[in-house]
Amino acid sequence: MTYQEILDFHGHECPGVAIGYRMATSALEKLNALRSEDEEIVAIVENDACGVDALQCITGCTFGKGNLIFHDYGKQVYTLFSRQSGIGIRISYHGKAVPASVRKSRTAFTQWILNAPAQDLMDITEVHIPEPQMAQRRQSINCSKCGEAVMDSRIRMINDKPFCIPCAE
Repeated sequence: MTYQEILDFHGHECPGVAIGYRMATSALEKLNALRSEDEEIVAIVENDACGVDALQCITGCTFGKGNLIFHDYGKQVYTLFSRQSGIGIRISYHGKAVPASVRKSRTAFTQWILNAPAQDLMDITEVHIPEPQMAQRRQSINCSKCGEAVMDSRIRMINDKPFCIPCAE
């Protein structure tokens, strides 16, 4: 997938998308892996910012396929795990070498990110993590109040009746 296609998906160009693009491409390169067609690669992301859109496009890891895991830590950190090799790669953005002169312009900052040496942007480390579970198909149950179908793992039982989370609250 080209950088322009990622921008089209995301909707605009920004430093966050450029960071995600560089981190995701570096992780796949380090894993010696291709884009995940199913669940060959699992991504664990520690933020829900712009860069995750780039990661999804580059890696093929998505919530829908069950191979994108979100931990709300607010960090520009991604861990990619290859089921084929059993290797995990943790990439964390540090941006230690970003020149002050480019920080004042989103365009200049983005271009610098796209062209800077990887070591000026991020730390890349091999990690050993337990293999993430494969995605599971879940049954749907209708909420007793609103009638909408709800994944069985999200049902709240009240007086022996199933409720979706919003209706239970």
